[in-house]
Amino acid sequence: MRIAYLDRTVHETDGEPKPNGDVSAISKSIDLQGSVETGDKTTIASKDFGGLYSTKPLALIKPARSDDISRVIKAASRIPRMTVAARGNGHSINGQAMTNGGLVIDMRSTEENHFRLLNINGSFFIDVSGGALWENVLTRCVSRFGLAPRSWTDYLSLTVGGTLANAGVSGQAFRYGPQISNVTELELVTGKGDITVCSETRNPELFFGSLGGLGQLGIITRARVKLQPAPDMVRWIRVVYTEFDEFTRDAEFLVSRDDGESFDYVEGFVFCNNDDPVNGWPSVPLDPVHGFNPGIIPQTGASVLYCLEVAFHYQNGDHPSTVDKAVAGLLKRLRFVEGLKSQVDLSYVEFLLRVKRAEEQAKANGIWDAPHPWLNLFISRSNIVDFDQTVFKKMVKDGIGGPMLIYPLMRSKWDNRTSVALPDSEIFYLVALLRFVSRGPSVEESVAQNREIVEWCIKEGLDFKLYLPHYQSKEEWQRHFGDQWTRFVERKASFDPMAILAPGQNIFERTHLS
Repeated sequence: MRIAYLDRTVHETDGEPKPNGDVSAISKSIDLQGSVETGDKTTIASKDFGGLYSTKPLALIKPARSDDISRVIKAASRIPRMTVAARGNGHSINGQAMTNGGLVIDMRSTEENHFRLLNINGSFFIDVSGGALWENVLTRCVSRFGLAPRSWTDYLSLTVGGTLANAGVSGQAFRYGPQISNVTELELVTGKGDITVCSETRNPELFFGSLGGLGQLGIITRARVKLQPAPDMVRWIRVVYTEFDEFTRDAEFLVSRDDGESFDYVEGFVFCNNDDPVNGWPSVPLDPVHGFNPGIIPQTGASVLYCLEVAFHYQNGDHPSTVDKAVAGLLKRLRFVEGLKSQVDLSYVEFLLRVKRAEEQAKANGIWDAPHPWLNLFISRSNIVDFDQTVFKKMVKDGIGGPMLIYPLMRSKWDNRTSVALPDSEIFYLVALLRFVSRGPSVEESVAQNREIVEWCIKEGLDFKLYLPHYQSKEEWQRHFGDQWTRFVERKASFDPMAILAPGQNIFERTHLS
């Protein structure tokens, strides 16, 4: 098994040993239909959304199709220490889509390779490219077919292959599972350079191993995604809680209900009990005309409060009174603070693209390109109260300069054959601390606090996993995968035995035949 482990931190890697590669010789040897870019044109591939790491690749490959990707990987396998990283829209946080002196494949150049609607035994699916953005999949499916994928991420300027290599989670996951639970077939280029189609019944080890596999087994070039009829409209609602136990009780109640007996989307976030424009009261109202009235907050309100965010789908033909009655029937079961409810009605596409509007505002304000030392965790229901008491109410009680998400998910909606590591409990919580450094603590302070939170979770024996994981040692990765570690290593050895792919994940180090 030609696999070794990487246990070093790389923040600036210009001084690291580099592969023995001549980009012009590589270009001539592989006969690409696409293009190879070098020099200053590779700058975009030397950084990512996180802004914490910088490393320069040898070249940026813009493939025309899967054949090009295959040729690149096979060529890399013949060059000592050469590695290959697939880059979607560059939204990784810890340099996962980078490679020092290696080859970065720009998957965005393949977006138009696949877009085909299929009707299989009365169910609809869409074949899309791994380099397609989910926002484009959404708008094209809705406008052309009146259909849409069932499960999303909050931010849709991400590639299909990028989210499927992790999981793809948002407020619909409690019902349909993550995006990786809504895919029936993949085409990948493995670490051997083989172009392979896989599914639950065809090459299942590659299929399930690649879903949530962090790009370690292959590069996703096509995915077959489940579709359903798209609603026309969404009623988007936010309600406020002062007590964490009431917030979690209501959130868990909603995600545990049968289909048709709950909202269609359930998320939540923590906010500061003050007037901070980013993390305080002003961050809650959906309707800018109606502000937040802090005078309604009970005296028992602590340093942080909680917002439950839900959405109800409906059609243009539904009578307003029917929608009002259905929403009221669900809300009356909840224990939020009366008078602290905010709601708006908007189209389904507008709702799913809500973060896109926030992105545009952030870019206009000059904060989108600031570093983003984000921390994403899955935490067991049995530990979430302790996490609230220590992390939310103490460590981050003054805010982090960005959203602090928290909402429950159902383990039974995830397939345990995939590579994703999850807590053991049926109900677990996604916690996401989405920091924008330009308006909060410094990069160093943010990274140190993230480390403190993770170390506290380990010390206290919490049942948790990092989502979008990034560790620095074999021991940390073994702890992360737990009982799945051996299976993960065996899959890596089968499909990428020379550890060419995804070097930025810091899991396996490239080895080569001498």
